[in-house]
Amino acid sequence: MENRDKTINLKKEKTVMNKVVQIIKSGNRFNAWDADGNKLTSQISNSTRKKAFNNGMALEQKVNKSGKTFWSRVPMSVFEGSSNTVPTVDVSSVEVPTDHTEVLNFIHSSYKLKPQGLVMKELKWKYLVRSAVRGKNILMTGPAGCGKTMAAKSLVNSLDRADFYFNLGATQDPRATLIGNVHFDKKKGTFFSESLFVKAIQTPNAVILLDELSRAHPDAWNILMTVLDSGQRYLRLDESDGQDTINVAEGVTFVATANVGNEYTSTRVMDKALMDRFIIVEMDVLNSDEEHGLLTYMFPHVESNLLKSVAEIASSTRNESKSEAGRLSSGISTRTSVEIAGLLYDGFGLDEAAEVTVYPQFSDDGGLESERTYVKQLVQKFVSDGSSDDLFNENEINNSSNV
Repeated sequence: MENRDKTINLKKEKTVMNKVVQIIKSGNRFNAWDADGNKLTSQISNSTRKKAFNNGMALEQKVNKSGKTFWSRVPMSVFEGSSNTVPTVDVSSVEVPTDHTEVLNFIHSSYKLKPQGLVMKELKWKYLVRSAVRGKNILMTGPAGCGKTMAAKSLVNSLDRADFYFNLGATQDPRATLIGNVHFDKKKGTFFSESLFVKAIQTPNAVILLDELSRAHPDAWNILMTVLDSGQRYLRLDESDGQDTINVAEGVTFVATANVGNEYTSTRVMDKALMDRFIIVEMDVLNSDEEHGLLTYMFPHVESNLLKSVAEIASSTRNESKSEAGRLSSGISTRTSVEIAGLLYDGFGLDEAAEVTVYPQFSDDGGLESERTYVKQLVQKFVSDGSSDDLFNENEINNSSNV
């Protein structure tokens, strides 16, 4: 009987088939394909795919002791044995088509390419894909932490094109980032080295991500004017007339992200002429049900009621910040909600997670009338143990009141 039970258990284990993929390089991208020809690139980080390819290995999806899935490198023989018939993956089949009928089919069936972890309405996703296919410059707008960069990167995965990423909000020297630098070497003397951006715009059909465009220095905007202009599409290496220019290659698509609004104090009001060079895709702020669904997808082992509380707290702060007599200047972003859920997964309580991730975002000026006090009271309504412990540091309130 004992042996029979072991046999039954072994059979049960065999029925749980982990996904196994091979990595195929296409241009600058490392795409993941299973033995049935399904593309799973968006489910695996780029560094994991690249390491597997460089080592000549496949990737297998496994589950750790806590029930979380991860991808592990395995010999190619594991992939070859994952199906009786291993199909030859036709990489060209995922390239963006040029025939109008094929383009229509690609656009209107593209929603299945959207990763499950990205919450985006079907119409907006199709508009995003269509704009990229038609070579439009795309500006993703929306509040901080709503998924703009994730949507842009998901678009790159869907189109299967070479891609380049530039965080313009982090650069202190726009000219060095977008054009290049002059260097001096004892042997070579003075010489000019082109930036990665120059290489990027010369790569046919590349998708170039310009993150945090609204935080960029105005010098960066000036450099980009001719690059983004559909009637010019060139980069001038020097502002002087008659200097060399570099043409943007055929099929290059620019996707930028920006926080637009007065509440973002570190951003600049974007030049209207620059804005006119883009079509705008506005990311939606998730409602509590959508956010709950996203958190449940990302953290399936966290109690659903806890994740619902996180989503409702975030939604309440957003609604309050938009109300006419709002007590808050801003709401909790989806990015913060994900961080809270991650802390819950790692064993922190909801009140503890809020203490380290949420409260520091709100001012404590005004003591009991402060934004932070309001948010603390809101969180307390959702703390599962119903504790009536004093949430507020009395010294903190007194100090704030005396400011």
